[in-house]
Amino acid sequence: MGKKLSASEIDGVQYRRAKLWQIILYACNAFVGMTVYSLIGMASYAASIGFGIGTAAIGVILTGTRILDGVTDPMLAFLYDKVNTKYGKIRILLIVGFVIEAVALLCMYDWAAGKGLGTVAFVLFYVIYVIGYTIVNMTAQTIPSLMTNDPRQRPTLGVWVTALNYMVPMVLTIVLNVVMLPKFGGTYNQEFLSAACKLCLLLAAVGVALVCIGVSEYDKPENFKGLTKEREPLKVKDMLEVMKGNRPLQCYIISAASDKIAQVTASQAVIVTLLNGIIIGNMGISTILTVIGMLPSILFAIGGAKYAGKYGNMETIVTWTKICIAISVIMCGFFVIINPKDIAKMGVMTIIYVVFTLCKNGANMCITTANTAFMSDLIDYELDRSGRYVPAVVTGTYSFLDKLISSCGAAIAAGAVALVGYKTTVPQPGDASTPAIFWLTMFLTFGLPIIGWICTLVAMKFCKLNKAEMVEVQKRIAAKKEALKKEA
Repeated sequence: MGKKLSASEIDGVQYRRAKLWQIILYACNAFVGMTVYSLIGMASYAASIGFGIGTAAIGVILTGTRILDGVTDPMLAFLYDKVNTKYGKIRILLIVGFVIEAVALLCMYDWAAGKGLGTVAFVLFYVIYVIGYTIVNMTAQTIPSLMTNDPRQRPTLGVWVTALNYMVPMVLTIVLNVVMLPKFGGTYNQEFLSAACKLCLLLAAVGVALVCIGVSEYDKPENFKGLTKEREPLKVKDMLEVMKGNRPLQCYIISAASDKIAQVTASQAVIVTLLNGIIIGNMGISTILTVIGMLPSILFAIGGAKYAGKYGNMETIVTWTKICIAISVIMCGFFVIINPKDIAKMGVMTIIYVVFTLCKNGANMCITTANTAFMSDLIDYELDRSGRYVPAVVTGTYSFLDKLISSCGAAIAAGAVALVGYKTTVPQPGDASTPAIFWLTMFLTFGLPIIGWICTLVAMKFCKLNKAEMVEVQKRIAAKKEALKKEA
């Protein structure tokens, strides 16, 4: 049996590869992102209990800051471009961003809470948090392309990120709601919010430290240079040119954003209640699926990473998108031909439903893994196309449009339930299931995602950044870098 060839030997490109421990430490960014995500999920309680803000006003504040979050993403590109020190930029930006968001969150949940400061103070703290969060989150998104350009290894980063992104919030939810909450009287009071904030930020600080250690070998000034001798400061027109000239990025935005708006809409609590609490008649179903689905989802992610390493990230997105469409069509038909209430009886119908759901979630996980790696491909494509290394421009442009579009998900869900009679109330488990509720839920749960996936397939028809093209991109980048060295 002959020796197994590496990707570098097969493609004729000297790829850079990260060590496994570096990949794992980078994936520990989940301790930063997911702990803060879990904490910010209680922002409405912090606003109400700590600052005396009404429920309606809280909804407006959180929606407005979501849009602000999207606006600040491309703005980070200018900061990212300007930070150039002998210690690099990644670690500096991660630490500075974390300090900013940590101070803001401590003010929201502890230091300034209960002082009668009111709405203006809460909004100010939340805006500061968004700025810090954006610096941390967007900087972290530029790390994978820096660590490796090996097409077989890039999807592996997505597997570790996916695994920790699943496990961290699940464990933290148990700790917060099962262990800590009863010790504070079983209600979301100020003492509990303060303790939860300190625990989450402690874990996040550990995550920042681990990520900084993992990226230290790559966080060097020479790794942030472009392929031209001249280095002009980043301008707004440069960002617009990236959006205009990078066709694969345009395709990716259409693909990912169309999927995201369907995902955000279907995951809204009111839609989950329609499906599980009214049509199936058992809200516990969703909780059970979340718990038993973690391991299979990770296994799917591993399989998806191997597939992406062999066939390329774009092809992986296309293949598993087709599988998602097929599964969703079958599941919708399944609901039509059976009595959905039978799923709650924990019998054969339950098993069939669980199997379908796990397969759909697993296929989605493969798409997510490939999407993570594909973003790194887009960064390298832009470097080859324009000669500039502008990872924050690529990730920031996508993130801005993604958040802007996906922020409509809550509005779609709210408007949809109003159409079936919930104009002054919200759906509650045990409400009567009507044909209107059934078909609306089928459309939002299965139909809207199918439309998003069809958009993905159409967009990818115009994207030529397949595995073969990425090999050529890496060859051209390597040749240009070599030419620069000879000219120096």
